[in-house]
Parts: sequence; C-alpha cells; structure tokens
Amino acid sequence: MTTSTHEAKPDARLKRTALFVAVLSSFLTPFMGSSVNIALPTIGRRFEMDAVLLSWVSSAYLLAAAISLVPVGKLADSHGRKRVFTCGIALDILSSVLAASAPSSSVLIVARFLQGVGGAMIFGTSIAILTSVFAPGDRGRVLGCTVASVYTGLSLGPVLGGLLVETFGWRTVFLSYLPFQAIVFYLALCRLEGEWAESRGDKFDLVGAAIYGVSLILCMLGLSGLSEVKGAGLLCLGVIATVCFVRWETAQQYPVLEMKLFRGNRAFAFSNLAAFLHYSATFAVGFLLSLYLQYIKGMNAEHAGRVLIAQPIMMALFSPVAGRLSDRVEPRLVASTGMAFTVAGLSLLLRLTFQSSQCYIVCCLLLLGFGFALFSSPNSNAIMSSVDRRFYGVAAGLLSTMRVTGQMFSMGVSVLVFALIIGAQKITPATYPHLMQSTRVLFGIFTVLCFGGIFASLSRGDVR
Repeated sequence: MTTSTHEAKPDARLKRTALFVAVLSSFLTPFMGSSVNIALPTIGRRFEMDAVLLSWVSSAYLLAAAISLVPVGKLADSHGRKRVFTCGIALDILSSVLAASAPSSSVLIVARFLQGVGGAMIFGTSIAILTSVFAPGDRGRVLGCTVASVYTGLSLGPVLGGLLVETFGWRTVFLSYLPFQAIVFYLALCRLEGEWAESRGDKFDLVGAAIYGVSLILCMLGLSGLSEVKGAGLLCLGVIATVCFVRWETAQQYPVLEMKLFRGNRAFAFSNLAAFLHYSATFAVGFLLSLYLQYIKGMNAEHAGRVLIAQPIMMALFSPVAGRLSDRVEPRLVASTGMAFTVAGLSLLLRLTFQSSQCYIVCCLLLLGFGFALFSSPNSNAIMSSVDRRFYGVAAGLLSTMRVTGQMFSMGVSVLVFALIIGAQKITPATYPHLMQSTRVLFGIFTVLCFGGIFASLSRGDVR
C-alpha cells in the first residue's frame, strides 16, 4: 500500500527539496565520522583515554548504526520514511549537542552511540525517499549525486575537522555540524510534503529486532575482549544469538530482515559477502593512520587530515567511472579488480615503519582509494541487478547492513589487537613501538581478509 500523495506525479519543488535534503544529509554524516577520526588523539589526551577506550568513540557509533539500520528500515516502510528520517535528524542534533558538551569519556561514547542510531534513521530512509519521489529514468542521476556527496564529506572531513581541532578545539567538530542539520530538519519537516509507507499495516518483528541487536552487541563486545575468557564467552553467546535470529526470521511472515534473498541467489549472497569483507578490511585504515600520523610522525590534526584526504579524493573521482563501466562489463570483474588494488594498497601499508615517508603513505592511500572506487559502485550494481524490482528496498537495506557490520568488525578487530599488544595503557612515546606493532598486525589481517574477498567477488557469477 502506498500512502504518498505525490508518488504518481511529484512536482518539481518536491523533487528539488528531496534531492537537497538527501544530498546534504549524505554529506554531513560521513563528514562527521571522518572529522571525529582526525580528532581522536586530541580527545584521547583530553580525557586520558587508553587505546582500547579511545577506539570505542568510533566503535560505539558503528555498533549503534549496525543494530538500528535493519529495524529502522522496516519501521520506515510501515510507518513512513519521512517521519523516521525527521526523527533521525532530531536525534542526531541532540546527540551532537551532548557530544560537544561531554564532561567525560563515558558521556562522549554514549553520545556517539545515540548519533549512530540517528545516522541509521537518516541513511536508512534518505535513499528510499529519493527513490519514491523520482521516476526510474532519473534515479541513477540523483543517486549519483548522493554518492558524490558522501565522498565529498569523507574528503573534507579530515581537512576541515583538523583545522577546527587545531584552531578552536575538538568540541567544535560537533558544534559546526549543528546549523546544517538544523537546515535539513526544517526542510524535511516543513518543505518535504507527503509521506511514503509502502508496507503500512505490516507487523513489526520486535522479537527479531531485539535478538538481532543483542547478537551484534555480544559479538562486538566479545571480539573486543577476546583476550580474556569473558570475551570469548560473549563471542560464543553472540554466535548462538545470531543462529537463533536466522532461525526466527525464517519462520516469520513479516521478518525484520528478509532471509530468503540469500537462498538460491548466488550473485546476491556472494556480492554481500564481498561487501562485508571489503569494508572489514578497509574501514579501520583511517583510524590507524590518524593515530600513526599524529603520534608516530608528530603531525598536528590539520596536517594529518591533508594526508588522509588522498583516499576519498580517488574514490570520488573514479566511482562514477567504475559505475558506468559496470553497466557494460560484468560487475564481478570490475569489482574483483578493484579489490585486488585494495589488497595491493594494504600490503604496502603492511611495510609501514617509523621512517616511512609522507609520499609513501599518500601513494598507498591513492591506491586504496582507486581500488575502493572500482569495487564499490560495481558491487552495488551487482547486488541491485541480482534481485527483482519488488526487492530493491530490501536489497539496498541489506547492502547498508553489510557495510556497517563490516565497519564495526573492522573496528572490533582493531580493539582486540590493541588490547592484546598495547593493553590498558595510554599512548605515549614509551608505547609507540607497541602501537607500530599493532598497526602492522592489523594491516596484515586486513590484507588477508581482502584477499579472501577477491574469491568471494569472483564466485558470485554473472548477473547479465
């Protein structure tokens, strides 16, 4: 059932508003994430956080987004995408205020968790709103605008975030975010007319959503604490909860996560697996290099940001080209080639030392960015091309879930390695050798993960 009053023939103003809201919100969320990464060393010194606790400033956001993304998507389909999107913006604003005024590390981590919930509500609905407003012939163009805005946010975050940290302090990273989110909130609430709820009347699988969230929390906590018996126990419980979730969802008429798409659809299943492995292998790179550049190389936040911008610039430049190429060549070939470039970049970072030059690091990031660009758009193309039209929304939601859980896993592995090698110590010159050892171990793990992802990508088969 469709409840939008504008779906049949939306007017030009509605289209412009929807596009502007989606593009601006798609820019702001990655901008915030990359800005916070560059501010982490300053935040760590302010609250005297050890390496493990500091990594939770990023991990809390990812965990919250991973828990929320699938249930939020289901709620948006049944209760209205605009309503969920607007509530997400409001929550994002409130959590940013809380983060900016945080008196302690624990309050900051709670604020980042709430930001993750708000981010899931935004990302889980903005693309769906665009798809509802624009006709099929225009969707590729407008979705391309949102992808470009994401990479622009990733590119500018380290630079502008580093400038803000160095000039005005880390709290301004969160404060600078507020005026733009207020604009999005106003436009969504007052100018984005209509509502979209194609699944109105569907029951919400509350039990399934609860099991899903608990399983992810247990897995994340278990992975980060795997160096102790307690962590191993939590991870085992998380795996058991995940199995229970799959069995529960399979038996539901209105599942919170559609499982049948994975059965009998090799292209869809292996494309999602490739996405998970690729994000698992690449997301923590920015976190690790931010620590390396500022602690080991002695750069300030602004300088480190200028170095880290190399990767997202390549992603922004070549993603549209790769997307068009995958319309003419089998997506699995383009995506697998991209993952091979990513493996090459990670293997070069494995050779990082105290003496590595800035030029060497930039070249590694350029290679990673090129590989990411070749992989991301074609892999998304393969996923969306492998399902019927009626499953486009579900497929997009599952792809987002693979991305976020992969990012969460990447940070979880980083937390585990830091706990095993550095322990509960602050990062000081005395622990720099341990930081370097941790970084090399992690790049080795990520290289192996991404190498395995090449085979997952090649195994998906042809989609045309």
